[in-house]
Amino acid sequence: MADTTGRSVLGVAVLVAAAVIAALVGYVLFVVVPGDLAELIGVVLTVAVVAVALKVAGGTLASRFADYTVAEVAVEGPITRDGDSPSFPPAPGSPGADEVVDQIERADEDPNAEALLVKLNTPGGQIVPSEDIRLAAERFDGPTVGYATDTCASGGYAIAVGCDELWAREGSVVGSIGVIGSRPNVHELADRLGVSYEQFTAGEYKDAGLPLKEVTPDERAYLQGIVDDYYDQFVEQVAEGRDMDEEAVRETEARVFLGTEAHERGLVDGLGDREAVLDRIEELTGHEAVVEEFTPGRGLMRRLRGGAAATAYALGAGVADAVAGDGSTGGNGAGDMRFRR
Repeated sequence: MADTTGRSVLGVAVLVAAAVIAALVGYVLFVVVPGDLAELIGVVLTVAVVAVALKVAGGTLASRFADYTVAEVAVEGPITRDGDSPSFPPAPGSPGADEVVDQIERADEDPNAEALLVKLNTPGGQIVPSEDIRLAAERFDGPTVGYATDTCASGGYAIAVGCDELWAREGSVVGSIGVIGSRPNVHELADRLGVSYEQFTAGEYKDAGLPLKEVTPDERAYLQGIVDDYYDQFVEQVAEGRDMDEEAVRETEARVFLGTEAHERGLVDGLGDREAVLDRIEELTGHEAVVEEFTPGRGLMRRLRGGAAATAYALGAGVADAVAGDGSTGGNGAGDMRFRR
């Protein structure tokens, strides 16, 4: 306790010293030297210098005097590359896979983060973005523990197998080790409306899966083959990451299980609440588990765009409710074949 208080006092002292020094330097550079002609601009620039100095000093203090030992990164909602929801209207808020990877990499570079806690509450999503997060978790230099809260399914479970251990609640939904390839098919509706499909391609399967044409048996086999290949990769990853037999993984038949049965099947390592997970991390590191949540470092334009997206989402959701009547927001929408976990 005394040590923590001492560090806090030292931190405040450093911040004050940085602000005073920056103010003096700014005053000399932008007020004294230019003379009366630039006094107004000098004051503004002085304030700017103080702000920058405080930010730099604060960042240095956060790294040098931090008292956390565990970095927590959350994966929540559908997994996409940039965080945009595939639904209509798109639901904003969840960080994209690239942002999650950035958070894990920042935690890996942080000397205070001895362990990584990956909080998982996701139904899955796009295959390659999920894979990127899994690989980032695998590369973290230290114990990595996944913690499934409500749902850890499909792509979320793919991420979990990149962790050293996976914990869940008894009522968590875990599993769905499978792959979906989907596309809308509206060629019959187009025929009734008198809309014809005409496209010029090179390569027999270049337009396989497009919604305005009927799928031929050969195209169906081709697309199913892609799904099967993705599934084989998923099974291999789970078998290797969980130290399970591949046949045991396939026997799950892409079902989801409550935490208790998932534990019995070897899909998770332990059951418990957050405190139990932190106790386990303390066992792995030998130190008290003090958690620091790592969040996306979004700039001003990204935050402004997020605010606009939230407004658009609220409006779009209202329109969708009025049209659908039951509050649904539709499926994937028109487009090419989509593969997801």
